[in-house]
Formats: sequence, structure tokens, C-alpha cells
Amino acid sequence: MITSNIKDNDFDIRMLDSESINSAQKERGRAPFFRYALLGIFFGIILVKAEIISWYRMQEMFRLQSFHMYGVIGSAVVVGMISIWAIKRFQIKTIQGEAVAFYPKKFNWGQVYGGLLFGLGWGMTGACPGPLFAQIGTGALVVVVVLLSAIAGTWVYGYVREKLPH
Repeated sequence: MITSNIKDNDFDIRMLDSESINSAQKERGRAPFFRYALLGIFFGIILVKAEIISWYRMQEMFRLQSFHMYGVIGSAVVVGMISIWAIKRFQIKTIQGEAVAFYPKKFNWGQVYGGLLFGLGWGMTGACPGPLFAQIGTGALVVVVVLLSAIAGTWVYGYVREKLPH
């Protein structure tokens, strides 16, 4: 349950998120799994057809040779901004009828360093975490190494998170 006296702490926010997800999972069981799997497959097909998973398209973007990826990313940012505005303006609720709450985020230099590390990995591998599975699905099995590396990096971050300056 969301209360108004929440500490300004990332851990508290994450606990609210996981609590909400876990309670929703208990109520609905595993029935939505197939709907989400079909939606994921459909989304993967869109990524493939739009060439968003193309290593060449990503290299063009990083070399400033093509607008394609910038257009896709820019469109996603605009859609996200409009969606957040609409949620706040019209007080749109979740499917379960819960209010959507937005919490302010404090600036942290770790976000800059993490973004640079993310961009370096993206530029080196030509793989962003979103389309990894679609790339593997198209037969680019070398991307499995990138997927395992991403999982390992996430695990390492989770292991040392409490020791990092946040």
C-alpha cells in the first residue's frame, strides 16, 4: 500500500514495486503468461521488421551516419512524455484500479557513469538489452554471449549495490 510518509529512499520504492507485482501475481495466477508471451513475440517481430535490432543500424547511429535509430528513440521519448502527461492530467489508474504514483529521482553521478558504461557496451556489441532476445531469435547466436554478460553484470551490480555511493 502506498502511503504519503514514504522515505525518500530507492529501496522503499523498489519494495513497493515488487510488493505490487507479487500481489498481482498471486491474484491472477499464471493465466496472463501466454498473453504476455504472445505480446513479447509480436513486439520482437516489430523490432526485427523495423530493423531496430540490426547491428548495422546501431553502428550507423553511433557513427552519426543515419537518422533511423535516433528517430525511433526520439519517437519513444515523445510517446513516453505524452503518456506520463496524460496519466498525471487525467489521473489514469492501472488495470487493477490502483493510482499511478510518480516519485522524484535525485541526480546521481552513478547514473552518468552507468550510462557511459551501457553505451560503451551497446556500441561494442551492437546489442541493447531490449532486443537481445529478438536478435537471438533471428539466429544471431553469438548474442547469447552478450545476454550472459548482461546477466552477469546485473548480478555483480546487485551484489555490490549496497557498497556503491548512491
